[in-house]
Amino acid sequence: MKKNGLWLKIGILVVALIGLFVINLYLDSYKVKVINLCAIYVILGLSMNLINGFTGLFSLGHAGFMAIGAYTVAILTMPLEAKTMNYYMKPMVPFLLNLNLPFIFALLIGGLMAALFGFLIGAPVLKLTDDYLAIATLGFSEIIRIVFINLQSITNGSLGLKAIPQMTNEFIAGKLGLASRTNLLWAWGIAILTIIFMQFLMKGSYGKAFKAIREDEIAARSMGINLFKHKVMSFTIGSFLAGIGGGLLAVHLGTIDPALFKFALTFNILLIVVLGGMGNIYGTVISAIVITVAMEALRFLDGSMNFGFFTTPALPGLRMVVFSLALMVVVIFKRDGFIKETLEKVRGRYAKNQ
Repeated sequence: MKKNGLWLKIGILVVALIGLFVINLYLDSYKVKVINLCAIYVILGLSMNLINGFTGLFSLGHAGFMAIGAYTVAILTMPLEAKTMNYYMKPMVPFLLNLNLPFIFALLIGGLMAALFGFLIGAPVLKLTDDYLAIATLGFSEIIRIVFINLQSITNGSLGLKAIPQMTNEFIAGKLGLASRTNLLWAWGIAILTIIFMQFLMKGSYGKAFKAIREDEIAARSMGINLFKHKVMSFTIGSFLAGIGGGLLAVHLGTIDPALFKFALTFNILLIVVLGGMGNIYGTVISAIVITVAMEALRFLDGSMNFGFFTTPALPGLRMVVFSLALMVVVIFKRDGFIKETLEKVRGRYAKNQ
């Protein structure tokens, strides 16, 4: 039975990769970008779920760690010409000006930088709990953003960075005579690796320790679990994955600035985690895809709408009001997450039919 399950998962993975390859080549650029964004939000959702859902730490500092990963990847991958074009108000520091690394190395460094800051921030603040921890992590996230605004010779300040090299399928598309576009295999490949990593982590002793801390810290301590060590470990791993997601987001967008990494970005990821179910891997994956697609599909709510007999004025941000209301409804009526509850019902029916 276990072998059959393993081969089934391998088969699904192979089919998914082939499907992504075909989609990457033949869908239009806009749809490809939306699918790519789904993968990035899957990574970000899982990284927050590790901290908030599996370990039970109420952290709101995700946008700050994403900013660290995004800026690291952007600075390390931009060629000299792009850096010269961006840093026209104040020259870039010399040791970074001529530094240019391949994307994969820059992405790993971005994740490690975010993990380092996650460790440095987590060590003092993880002794706090609940609301106090949320306020402290939110404060650190804002500090990181303000520091980035003022480090003009490194981050280009409030002007942000443009012309960030994007990962495209230019070579393959050129051979087939198709238009070059965003390469889905990078983001989705890393998203799939993140899902596999999370599964192994949660099935192992560390995952069980994280869940024990979430359920009851006193009982976990009495069982010999080092609370501080495991909390810092969870926070650091989550920060690493947030840095990876931020780096992929920078490459996806091609331009970043400090205003992008405000609390609203953390709220988007929190929405994914809550709707998918705290401490649920597949619920988070489905939620990330559904919410990302819905955010694009409901973009018309931000503009003026014609109902025939009257036209509403443009209301920028209305779609976020809709998602905020959805979050409130789920928190009130479906505390375990709407998608998580749906998945459990499907599994229950499947088990009965076996």
